[in-house]
Amino acid sequence: MIEKSKWILCPICKLKTRIKVYMDTILINFPLYCPKCKKESFVNIRKLKITVIKEPDAKTQSQ
Repeated sequence: MIEKSKWILCPICKLKTRIKVYMDTILINFPLYCPKCKKESFVNIRKLKITVIKEPDAKTQSQ
């Protein structure tokens, strides 16, 4: 049986987020926020395949 939809799991804590994607969903550089661990990850999603984008943490500028 082919899976037609899927809940996105947080790449950090592996728990379910509030985002559901379908087979035809395409997301590029999507800021995925996890309400459980309160962290944000950037992901690409195509055909239910999730790829985490590794980016260095931005540091705040003090003036």
